[in-house]
Amino acid sequence: MEGYRNVFVLLALTGLVVPGGASCRHLVPYNPDPLPPALPPTPTLQQIITVVNNNSSRIQSFSTDRAVLSGEGFPTLRANVVFQRPRRFRLRAELGLTGPEIDLGSNDQLFWIWVRRNEPRALYYCRHEQFAASPVRQALPIDPNWLIEALGIAEFDPALPHQGPFPLSAGRLEIRTVRETADGPTTKVTIVDGVKGVVLEQHLFDPQGQLTASAVTSQHRRDPLSGLVMPRIVDVRCPKAQFSMRIDLGNVEINRPLPNPAELWTMPGYQGWPAVDLGNPNAFTPGTEATLRRRDLRSVPPAASRSRS
Repeated sequence: MEGYRNVFVLLALTGLVVPGGASCRHLVPYNPDPLPPALPPTPTLQQIITVVNNNSSRIQSFSTDRAVLSGEGFPTLRANVVFQRPRRFRLRAELGLTGPEIDLGSNDQLFWIWVRRNEPRALYYCRHEQFAASPVRQALPIDPNWLIEALGIAEFDPALPHQGPFPLSAGRLEIRTVRETADGPTTKVTIVDGVKGVVLEQHLFDPQGQLTASAVTSQHRRDPLSGLVMPRIVDVRCPKAQFSMRIDLGNVEINRPLPNPAELWTMPGYQGWPAVDLGNPNAFTPGTEATLRRRDLRSVPPAASRSRS
């Protein structure tokens, strides 16, 4: 599951994820679908892990054509989002009359990112096996392996040490997980609804105990055909990089046949945007890093940036 997670980190680096709080706008009406209890009173750690993993591990694919990306400092974007295990992912977003703005994708061999307003123009890509050693890896504010979990496909690795559950207010339960990394042990704090068994919050701390990333999910919905549960709203925040973003996934369809799979998982070509290999040591320079971090969508006219209720 390595490849498609990297896409969301690169989304942050493009400058689409910017300083400030996440917006609370919803363009698609939400009809709540109350979830039944999934955990017994005072559940054990193993019972929580079983319920969470049983749901997440059965999500083989999902898709939505009514997603919305929003945040302070950039216009609201409508998006299509598609995922298929083990590492296939595609996010394409557009802005009203101006058309396509973002194309992020991952297939079995590589991942790519295209942002219409990037300067200089480029379609960036990298092979999965080259990413860990590539220069762009040094610019990432958080571990890319964590980001797909933020979308609601969180799992507890049985090989890792877990502590808890520790009771919190409002019937929530906290579980702490220690992960060994090249920089030292990191801690992930997962907060679960003590009745419904859904993951509500995920917080990642570095070896020094500093918060590096958070994901808060809400409006969980059970897919009517598969019976599996995913959140509708995902708020992602990275304090060190000073960015935040809200993703409204809309009504996600889980484990349905995907349309045009050959086209979905093929890296596109955009005339006028040359392909740049991030796995090439000569391709990623200090100037390139500055470009990736630039808030390119600030050039959108203010009238186009105002959201609709």
